Amino acid sequence: MPLSYQFSSESVGEGHPDKVADYISDSILDACLQQDPNSRVACETLVKSNIVCLAGEITTNSKFDYNEVVREAIRDIGYINDDDVFHADDVFINNYLTKQSADISQGVDAKGAEGKETEEQGAGDQGIMFGFATNETEELMPAPIMFAHRILRKLAELRKGKAVDWLRPDVKSQVAMHYEGSQAIRIDNVVVSTQHADGISHDEIKDFIVENVIRKVLPENLITDKTQYLINPTGKFVIGGPQGDAGLTGRKIIVDTYGGVGRHGGGAFSGKDATKVDRSAAYMCRWVAKNIVAAGLADRCELQVAYAIGYPRPTSIHVDTFGTGKVEAEAIIRAVNEVFSFKPADIMTQLNLREATFRKSTHYGHFGKSELSWEDTSKADELKKAIK
Repeated sequence: MPLSYQFSSESVGEGHPDKVADYISDSILDACLQQDPNSRVACETLVKSNIVCLAGEITTNSKFDYNEVVREAIRDIGYINDDDVFHADDVFINNYLTKQSADISQGVDAKGAEGKETEEQGAGDQGIMFGFATNETEELMPAPIMFAHRILRKLAELRKGKAVDWLRPDVKSQVAMHYEGSQAIRIDNVVVSTQHADGISHDEIKDFIVENVIRKVLPENLITDKTQYLINPTGKFVIGGPQGDAGLTGRKIIVDTYGGVGRHGGGAFSGKDATKVDRSAAYMCRWVAKNIVAAGLADRCELQVAYAIGYPRPTSIHVDTFGTGKVEAEAIIRAVNEVFSFKPADIMTQLNLREATFRKSTHYGHFGKSELSWEDTSKADELKKAIK
């Protein structure tokens, strides 16, 4: 008899303090890459009340107004209301960015240096990175995290389209799925907490969210008469965003990836250029894992790679198909090594990671969006042919 269990994943909206910080960091990264594709960027952001602090290391030939990039990012999110303490036009911005360490730079540069084994471009840091894919959804992503993202995308669409005037940018969602074995059979409960203007009744908020958001975006066949809706369960959510809580770049790494399904190496993504394998190798692992599942070689796949700082090749590669593999794991690894290159320089080329498109990845997860290069499945046929 298949194992019966629940699994929940959460997502956070564009106006969540941590996502505000992520978006500012990625906006600065893109501004650097637009003029100088070889920029080295590690930008961290702190937001609280009406203050934005930038810190980290950037080496770039790009010239732009950092303050205006920050303000434009906040405008994009939607902190432009008269009652916003954190407002795009009024925040105070403190910039503590410096140049990248020369010691790190020589490890990344494609040239020789004393103590460096090769003249190839090396990894920008040591660490472990994971990628995951499953055939649960059309995006080849776990259902709970994709459904949680769908709710927030719809809420953002309604807020920005002025469907109602009381929605505010800070919002969170959570979806609990009931599984029989690997099959998602129903949604047990949905949690949504949305910031709102003062004076709106809880009943009005709940009815709007359930009827105009949840029922519009979640699969009808997975919602039952027992599905529970927990909407703004504290009863009130007027004080939100950076006014209500501090936000930091890189604090939503599970929201950014697979919602707790599969493992995570611990490295954050936003604000880092592609020489940082925390980001680029995680994207690479997702790309490879997704192509393995798309090729029909497994129903679920997790890929792990590890790197040493300054070294041009991964120190290990591991594939786990959780017993769903259609061929031996060793055959999959051989095919993966034949079709893909995990060298940091090659990852950047294969996935076009010198382009200024990272802001597209910031919100609603870094995976599962068809417009992102690491979501392409065109290598699936090549992988199948490489199986020996």
